[in-house]
Amino acid sequence: MDYSRKRRLTFSTIGLIFLLSGIEYAVILPTIWMYLQTLNAAPYFLGLILSAFSFSGLLAGPLFGHWSDRTRSTKKIILFANVFEIIGNLMYFMGYSKWLLLCSRLVAGIGNGAGSSIFGFLTRNTLPDERSTVFAVVMATRQAGLLIGPAFNIFLRLCNFQVGPFIVNKFTSPGGFMCLLWILLQFAVMFMYWDINPQDDAHQRNGAVQVDVHQDEVEEEDAESKPLVGPNELTGSYGTVTSVQIRPNNVSPPPTPPPKEVTSSPFKNFSASREFLREEVVVLLAAQFITLFNQTALETMVTPLTQQYFNFGELENSIMYCLCSVEVIAGFLFVRWLSKRVTERVVLVVGLILSNISCVWCLIFLANPQGGYAWQLAEFIIGVFLQVLGAPFVAVAQVSLFSKVTSEKTQGFSQGIRRSVGGLATILGPLWAGGLTFNLYVMLGVMMGLLVVLTIMVAISYDRLVEPVTTIDNPTDSQSEECDQEIVTRTVSK
Repeated sequence: MDYSRKRRLTFSTIGLIFLLSGIEYAVILPTIWMYLQTLNAAPYFLGLILSAFSFSGLLAGPLFGHWSDRTRSTKKIILFANVFEIIGNLMYFMGYSKWLLLCSRLVAGIGNGAGSSIFGFLTRNTLPDERSTVFAVVMATRQAGLLIGPAFNIFLRLCNFQVGPFIVNKFTSPGGFMCLLWILLQFAVMFMYWDINPQDDAHQRNGAVQVDVHQDEVEEEDAESKPLVGPNELTGSYGTVTSVQIRPNNVSPPPTPPPKEVTSSPFKNFSASREFLREEVVVLLAAQFITLFNQTALETMVTPLTQQYFNFGELENSIMYCLCSVEVIAGFLFVRWLSKRVTERVVLVVGLILSNISCVWCLIFLANPQGGYAWQLAEFIIGVFLQVLGAPFVAVAQVSLFSKVTSEKTQGFSQGIRRSVGGLATILGPLWAGGLTFNLYVMLGVMMGLLVVLTIMVAISYDRLVEPVTTIDNPTDSQSEECDQEIVTRTVSK
């Protein structure tokens, strides 16, 4: 099977992985609050369980990323991680107590840690110019899962039967359903995922080029007594840019040694402080933390708020998440279009402006809703709409920029650190909101303060939020001029 076909199937499988992660979130979140109530759990337990998933992902992310950097393999990591998703969702299905639910999300979160390896894989297999577009599409597939998930909840909520000792109802069925989906994904990864490398394509293309060059040289040797370019000068390591060497015609060039296989560790001469304590990296990690902290805090607040003010059940919450997913997918598609026309830092600024507007609105209108039912519902809808609107801009911009300002050789580990920072935010966000569900002024006030700090940081470091200039082994100016002259001379002689 050729490289391009393997690449399409592999990228499609990655999209499927993110699609299932979105479906899992969408089928569990709308019902978990009432599930806990049936198990006599305290209100703070909601934040605790949502944080447990992120906590184990925080620990697993850098480990999986380091593993993929060492081995340049992600397929085994994904298969291994999916086992934890299967076991975790099976435990959620069993659901004997609130503590088993807590453990189930801890176990499933380990499987979520494979995302760092996947982002490292995408970074190594995409060009910088197309990276924002690829990341936007991948993130949009997760939002598509959030869109599809509520549709499954419509029939999962009708379940009411028993399988052996297990009760299957609207609360336990999401766990069993996701367990089956992750098992099916294992087979998809086995047969549709390859640990491809851009050098695989380079080997194929360079092999064809070598043949063409050799044929051209044979023709020139027949027409001219002395070849202008020795056959040994055509060799070079696959997938790399080699310098053009210009030599006099009467001097035979020394034989070029065969290319050596690179076996050095990607972490050779690696320094965590030099890599992650740079100004632009710190700003992007702060953007990851603050935006996810605010997002998960609001998500934790939504279901208790809708139950208190609007008497929403699992069906109404599912419809709400479905509509939010439509908006987010449209946002990612717009970001994909916009990223081709402006730089990532511009996209980041647009997202921050929208997030600030959203937080101000929630602080004014949602902290203490006024008016009748219709007016309160309108205030709530506008607040959620603004919050969801800014998310795709910040998410895509900071992920794409982070992949460009950090080393490509250790991208899996770097993406693991980024996702761990995000995991820390998704731990603290639900805990913060879970304890302050009925004191929204304090909760939203801290969120607003964090956004202001991030906006100031981005404004100060705006000039540094660009892809660093890299140098490659190109011919020098004098060599380029000589090479151009040689080409002109050869063309005239023909």
